[in-house]
Amino acid sequence: MNWTQLPLGPLQTNCYILSGEDGECIVFDPGAEGEKLVQWLNENRLQPLAVLLTHAHFDHIGAVEQVRQAFNVPVYLHKEEAEWLTDPSLNGSARFQFGEISSQPADHLLDEEESLTIGRFSFRLFHTPGHSPGSISYFFEEGNAVFAGDTLFMGSIGRTDLPGGNHEQLLQSIHNHLLTLPEEAIVLPGHGPATMIGDEMERNPFLNGF
Repeated sequence: MNWTQLPLGPLQTNCYILSGEDGECIVFDPGAEGEKLVQWLNENRLQPLAVLLTHAHFDHIGAVEQVRQAFNVPVYLHKEEAEWLTDPSLNGSARFQFGEISSQPADHLLDEEESLTIGRFSFRLFHTPGHSPGSISYFFEEGNAVFAGDTLFMGSIGRTDLPGGNHEQLLQSIHNHLLTLPEEAIVLPGHGPATMIGDEMERNPFLNGF
């Protein structure tokens, strides 16, 4: 299995493509530049099986509809943000200068911690609210990597000043779920470079003394 990081849009939101040797793949957080993303997938002869969203802020969902329609795949999202895809006032796009963003509702709504298998890809799901109420982290155990969205970054954590954000809740999510993963697990965040659980435990100033 391989993962590819594709920063997209004005906020350089990381879209991740998790692919197998047979060309099947999972698309995480297609945030913008849908035409470019679809072209990249076609050029690399990849066949998406699903779109998995870590949360539904506008910079993570801008290309959802283009990917869904191009490949006829389902979209997964936590139930706490079920209305966010269709509502610019909820996903935040109405507040910023990038234009209002919306799409059709998710095909599957996820609920609390559970496992999820799509094709050959299996994930452990952690509900990690704090940055947003429906944030999900997807742990791909086979590759020892967690797709963490805007929950945890290299040397930082997600912002909590947007509607539905909660600083204490975010810290609890990180400590109760992400920091229980193996220290060598790779953290694939919504922005910026990848990191490792062990490195963040030792060096992240936001986690010290919690």
